[in-house]
Amino acid sequence: MDFKDEIRQFASRVDRLLPQIKTEEATKTSLIMPFLKILGYDVFDPFEVQPEFIADIGIKKGEKVDYAILREGKPIILIECKHYADGLDPHNSQLFRYFHTSEAKFSLLTNGVEYRFYTDLVTPNKMDEKPFFEFKISDIKDNELAELRKFHKSVFDLDSISSAASELKYFNELTILANGEMQNPSDEFVRYFTRQVYPSVVTVKILEQFTPLVKRVFSQIVNDQIAERLKSALKKETENEAQQILTPAEPESLIVTTEEEIDGFLIVKSILRKDVEVGRIFMRDNQSYCGVLLDDNNRKPICRFYFTPNKLRIGLFDQEKKETKYDLAQLDDIYTYSEQIMETIAHYQQIDHKN
Repeated sequence: MDFKDEIRQFASRVDRLLPQIKTEEATKTSLIMPFLKILGYDVFDPFEVQPEFIADIGIKKGEKVDYAILREGKPIILIECKHYADGLDPHNSQLFRYFHTSEAKFSLLTNGVEYRFYTDLVTPNKMDEKPFFEFKISDIKDNELAELRKFHKSVFDLDSISSAASELKYFNELTILANGEMQNPSDEFVRYFTRQVYPSVVTVKILEQFTPLVKRVFSQIVNDQIAERLKSALKKETENEAQQILTPAEPESLIVTTEEEIDGFLIVKSILRKDVEVGRIFMRDNQSYCGVLLDDNNRKPICRFYFTPNKLRIGLFDQEKKETKYDLAQLDDIYTYSEQIMETIAHYQQIDHKN
């Protein structure tokens, strides 16, 4: 399973876990440690992830940070954890006090739902008051995933992240500012555009007249962009459907894609990640089963899921596309059939090569 899929799968579980998390310690165990593991760090190796990291401050000895990620024995990221229901107020954070006493270049303040990364862009060795990167795990976007991946152990590069941190910080602040102006344009913002089109002095009365106009203009621009993207997506979908022989359409209201089906699909992608580009593997849900296809083509079935509240079954195909169904005690049992799944893909690739 690639990094993006792992994060998406983890994010899909977070909201379901929250009601069972009663303490800060439970937040660490259920949310933050699994997150660090996805980033490639061994949370059970104190030489890599050290809990209760000691950061002495002047005459105060034995002060501790929740976690420190280490490289070659030196801290590179300090992590302070809160209960998931607690707000993240950096002014009350121990990170402010600890940051300058350690060699760490980055710090992370998190409650397992929100993640805020800090560095020292304003004053060297003093943690900035504003994070240069932040996101909510249950609503993480593709561009945020790309930034988060830079902190993965396999690609972590201190100089690379540091050089990009400044641009990322100001990009995020400009984004917030632009969104605010679009929702509630300030007088300065309205005056700037009004001067470009109004031939006389921009008085208070003119500002009042142009403020709703400016707001409408930007709303229209956004709506037009959304409409254009939807139009392009529908056009592409129509073209794809025209190229393939599709199964008869089923009433959409009767098709419910379950979390187990999504997890099963991610497991199949994980099995095949070394044999085929994961972007070629598609899930297509039907009323009676959920199919996994190569190239989103019904003629290339990889497997089918027959999941009910009381029973899990997987259907696998031989070279003649004859289906055999197997019972699963749990979703992870799909890995038991890894060889058969890979053989199915190898067969399709062999046919494609001949053609």
